[in-house]
Amino acid sequence: MKSRKPKTGIVIVGAGSSRRMGRDKVFMSLAGKPLLAWSVDFCQSCKLVDQIAIVLNETKLDLGRGLAKDRSWSKVVEICAGGKRRQDSVRQGLNELEDCDWIIIHDGARPFLTADLIGDGLDAAQATGAAVAAVPIKDTVKLGGSDMMVSRTLNRQELWAVQTPQIFRFDIIAEAHEQVKEDVTDDASMVEHLGRKVRLYMGSYNNIKITTPEDLALAELIAGKK
Repeated sequence: MKSRKPKTGIVIVGAGSSRRMGRDKVFMSLAGKPLLAWSVDFCQSCKLVDQIAIVLNETKLDLGRGLAKDRSWSKVVEICAGGKRRQDSVRQGLNELEDCDWIIIHDGARPFLTADLIGDGLDAAQATGAAVAAVPIKDTVKLGGSDMMVSRTLNRQELWAVQTPQIFRFDIIAEAHEQVKEDVTDDASMVEHLGRKVRLYMGSYNNIKITTPEDLALAELIAGKK
């Protein structure tokens, strides 16, 4: 009997308040198309992705559904409303994916997703069931207290800036969302709370997250090169 090919689903999260941008950033234009469309268009064409769940602010659901129709996103299984916290929004997206073996979680505000970021992540996750894209820190990092005095300088060679995509075996990320209730900054932190190992793999310095107008200006330059 022929074994079933593992299915991979991606949750693209764009339900944040965009306070630092001043308006809903995932529908802002980047090089002529909505920011959200950069990631979803890529996943629609990527053979490594079988299903897409998009999580948006509740007020933007109709806008998202209209965009999905206009751009023929056939892999999108649902566009749903997010929760109060990022982890609540991710959980909503996870609930919409059907029979997936592997889960990719990606910020809708990171437009420059690539086949390497997904493929390398899936490869890296095979050993432990969890892997995150990251890049080595370039700057010297100092630990400071509330008095603004340096307490120590951290070893830069051990420091990584974590990005998305973050990739998990379905049972692991499902357990993490079931067990971990405290606030976390990313999904890998939840998996770490379970005592599981998370593998780092090389991300990309172009894989920026658009949070401020300055980030958008940089993204326009990167998009122009593409």
